[in-house]
Amino acid sequence: MVLPERQVRRSRRQVLLALAPAIAVCSAFAAPPVIEIEIREHLFYPPEVVIPADTKVKLLVRNLDPTPEEFESYELNREKVISGNSQAVIFIGPLPAGEYPFFGEFYPKTAQGKVRVE
Repeated sequence: MVLPERQVRRSRRQVLLALAPAIAVCSAFAAPPVIEIEIREHLFYPPEVVIPADTKVKLLVRNLDPTPEEFESYELNREKVISGNSQAVIFIGPLPAGEYPFFGEFYPKTAQGKVRVE
């Protein structure tokens, strides 16, 4: 049985209206943006990352050195030891605009960086 064009359009509209709340909920739970940071020769690369204000962000920190390093930030209230040649995930935010320094506790003179929130 073939439906008239008008009935097909009305059925599509009803389906879209019924799915609208589910689509809105899925959008609200979208994955946070991922920012990658590397530790090489006891330095953070890049030394500064920029993230949007009021947004939860996933930092993927890869330690390419053979020795462990501790990602530490008093302003972000985060600390995490990352073994040599491994990686860790650190969630930050949502944060207001500003600058949030971080450092490597085991090599604090060289391993320094900051998160700039705009």
